Amino acid sequence: MTQPWWHPERLAARLSALALRGEVVAALRGWFAEQGFAEVETPILQVCPGMEPHLRVFSTELEDAFGQSRATRYLHTSPEFAMKKLLVAGMPRIFQFARVFRNGETSPTHHPEFTMLEWYRAGADYTALMDDCAALLVRAAATARRDEVRFRGMACRLTAPVERLSVPEAFARFAGIDLMAVLADQDAAEPDPAPLAAEARRVGISVSPSDRWEDVFFKVMLDRVEPKLGEGVPTVLCDYPVCQAALSRRKPGEPRLAERFELYVAGVELANGFSELTDAAEQEKRFLADAALKRRLYGTGVPVDRDFLDALAFGMPESAGIALGVDRLAMLAAGAEDIESVLWAPVA
Repeated sequence: MTQPWWHPERLAARLSALALRGEVVAALRGWFAEQGFAEVETPILQVCPGMEPHLRVFSTELEDAFGQSRATRYLHTSPEFAMKKLLVAGMPRIFQFARVFRNGETSPTHHPEFTMLEWYRAGADYTALMDDCAALLVRAAATARRDEVRFRGMACRLTAPVERLSVPEAFARFAGIDLMAVLADQDAAEPDPAPLAAEARRVGISVSPSDRWEDVFFKVMLDRVEPKLGEGVPTVLCDYPVCQAALSRRKPGEPRLAERFELYVAGVELANGFSELTDAAEQEKRFLADAALKRRLYGTGVPVDRDFLDALAFGMPESAGIALGVDRLAMLAAGAEDIESVLWAPVA
């Protein structure tokens, strides 16, 4: 019979990893202080938990003191909207260690409640965040007293120069697909999947006639691209198709791509960042498209945060923001094989 998580022997087996987790968090917090960031805290309960169509969320009812007023609120999937409102209010550099919630996510690299490190720089673009990520990996390596981490047989040196690879370059290198040749008008709510599906079939990836463009894209990503990222050195995968970057601005000179990137170490996605979209009208258009897709695919929906759109319209500065999975970084730093090894207590 498996021992419960609170059994003394189970805790003893995790203590060294948990101690290292605390050291890594303290080291990251110290780095942000050195860079002049303000640490903020924003509410977990939000009108909108986030608009990503494929995330499942937790909801609850907010009551007044006398039980006469009730309103649906959600546990946020990210502190993004609230932190961006602080940018509008005039905060130039902010960060937060936030508890965030995503339903239906349990695996060695997923947990329904987890810790996210999110930070924003006003007056910067996504390249500044890439530099931040490199510095944080070096700090984590020094704290863990290990330069190399491994996960599922793949090794990566945290202190190595970070490789920057665009999504089109990754598709060409690892899948043999010229993504730009089949990347049509990305203003379409549902890009035509046929050209990309034909390329996927050509290189031996199985696709279905019912697959949407996004479905085909992720089949290529999961089958050919992601397993190669962060091998040997950390990898920044950047410049995503616009339809895969709902909150980021378009790339100057190439409107089919957006200034979004993800950070990979030893095949594990650690962070997701972008140059922020500050156009309220464009953001509302993308939100409504995401909401319609969520209703069509899953029969559910969440309200748009109108206060966030008002903040964008008021005047959000050009800025860049990113979220990093603290549990995953701690897992890699500790040489663990699953997230629960670096959690004091899992969700029961």
